Amino acid sequence: MNSVSLSFPVHIAPITAIGSLLGASAAMQEVFRLIERVGPTEASVLLTGESGSGKELAARSIHECSARRQGPFLAINCGAIPAGLIEAELFGYEKGSFTGAVRAHAGVFERAQGGTLLLDEVTEMPLDMQTRLLRVLETRKFYRVGASTEFICDVRVIAATNRCPLQAVQSGQLREDLLYRLAVFPVALPPLRSRGEDVELLAEHFLAELNAQGRTQKRLSALARMTLKQHTWPGNVRELKNCVERAYILADTVLELAPLIQGAARGVDAANDRERLDIRVGSRIHDMERSLIEATLDYFKGNKRRAADALGCSLKTLYNKLNGYSQSQECANS
Repeated sequence: MNSVSLSFPVHIAPITAIGSLLGASAAMQEVFRLIERVGPTEASVLLTGESGSGKELAARSIHECSARRQGPFLAINCGAIPAGLIEAELFGYEKGSFTGAVRAHAGVFERAQGGTLLLDEVTEMPLDMQTRLLRVLETRKFYRVGASTEFICDVRVIAATNRCPLQAVQSGQLREDLLYRLAVFPVALPPLRSRGEDVELLAEHFLAELNAQGRTQKRLSALARMTLKQHTWPGNVRELKNCVERAYILADTVLELAPLIQGAARGVDAANDRERLDIRVGSRIHDMERSLIEATLDYFKGNKRRAADALGCSLKTLYNKLNGYSQSQECANS
């Protein structure tokens, strides 16, 4: 008698967590697969994704999957440090190396030795500092500011940005050679609106944490679950977490989300009104351009780098425009 071998497809349940990241959607399964592949290696990773999509959690998860997991994990926001201080913050400085350096200071590269360093918002780093960073990544050596002693760089670098890296290169915000040095292994974090069932999964997770902390048994209403699916979550996971926490504080036993989301939407509409600039028909192009530049600078509270990015021009071009306006004003006053 001929034997017949039968095989049946085996259903493998999706992974719902890697490190600090949660998700059962197809989009997150791909992220988990990439993290499992790159985690055990020493490759540099570039994380991209919208603000609030979980890039720092992904970086921490990569660290936890690596042989460096027992070492430190440090994160630094490159856009939050003044340009004149970023070198000292990255590489440290010696006592007396500049005014105010009353004692020696170890930078994040030194403090992260044997571990992982996340350079968040790396496209906000000044270009001259990008050149120095590239040298450190290539030579695996660095100096403190004002020092002659060389340090060996035993740090795995992960970079992150909420911008398109290639557009950042084209606009002059990111050095192309640094991009390819950082993006040995790129990983894109999906926005929450494309993660389907993950929205409710994450909401339940955040609520469970709050219930554990507060020793409560609050729950989501049926309407809240419907709201979770209907909202587009422009602030991604960060917005969802904050919304659940606000609803938890306001609720006695059952959480409602719709009023909070509607209130936030009204706030966004008001902010959009402040972002509009009225231009009179027949205005000169030069005057329109100047008004737009000055209004954009005012909106970003004088931050020229952010204004240049919003305007779609290089920082150098913005400085040239502003210098031209200043010279025109001086001529008009003379």
